[in-house]
Parts: sequence; structure tokens; C-alpha cells
Amino acid sequence: MRRFIPVLILPASFALSGCGSFLAASTGDVAGIAGAGIANAVTKSPAVATGIGLGVGAGASAALQYAERRVHHTEQQQIANAAGPLAVGQVADWSVVHDVPIEANEHGQVTVTGETGGNGMVCKSIIFSVAETTDGKPDPSFYTSSVCGRPGDWHWALAEPATERWGALQ
Repeated sequence: MRRFIPVLILPASFALSGCGSFLAASTGDVAGIAGAGIANAVTKSPAVATGIGLGVGAGASAALQYAERRVHHTEQQQIANAAGPLAVGQVADWSVVHDVPIEANEHGQVTVTGETGGNGMVCKSIIFSVAETTDGKPDPSFYTSSVCGRPGDWHWALAEPATERWGALQ
């Protein structure tokens, strides 16, 4: 039974809401421990054990990156849904509650600063805020982006948005 405890550590760590940096830094370590436990149970060959460890580590990293992309997509879609119906100059609130709690639930406001398009498609330039507090006082961060679509069907329109906000992953 002790051999399988490391395998349970990674899924349990996903329950730590808002600990994305913890997950990113420790995924490889935890996967290495889990891989060592699996390899020890399967083989005595160091080469096979190394291969198992590398495979488990790569799989864990890929799974974490996929989960982060899904979380970012959900947040971006909430912002697009809030911005889509707005006219230039209007402001709306947005919020997101993540199903996978690897990042904090967030909220803020969005405003449309410009609009282009034709033939049934519209793109809107937006500025959105993410509500944060510093020393108990509001201290929002602001970002720009674009959303495109048609009424009722709005989507994030940038391939690599705000790397400061979401890192290299969407």
C-alpha cells in the first residue's frame, strides 16, 4: 500500500485552490516520486525505471498544462461573454468560478473601447480589470484584449493574450 501513496499525492494537490505556482513547481517532483514507486513495483532494471519515471513526469506536466489552459479559457470566455453585448463605452462586471481549483476564482469589470467588422461579424477592443486588493484597499490590474463574434456567440480573439497575466499558456 505504501508504494501507491505517492500516486495519490498529485490528485490531492489539485484540491489546493489558488496554488498554481505550487503545482507548477512540484508536479515534476511528485511525478518523480510516483514514477519511482511504480517503477519499483514493475521492474528492477534501472533503464526501465528511468523510462517509467520520465514518462510519468512528462504525463503529469502535460496534464497540468492542459488543466491550466482549460482554466484560462474559461476565464477568457467569461470576459468575452460580458464584453460582447456592450456598446463602445459601456462597462459590465465579469466573474469566473473555476471547476478545477488550480487558480483563484476572479472577477472584475470590462469595457469596450472600439468596434470593427462587417458581414455579420463584429470584433471589439476591450479593457478589462481583475479585482485585487493590497493592504485591504482595491488595487485592480488592467489588461487589453479583443473579442469577436455575433450576438450570443462571443469568443476571445487573441492567440497569445497578456502573457503577464496568464504566462505562456492561454
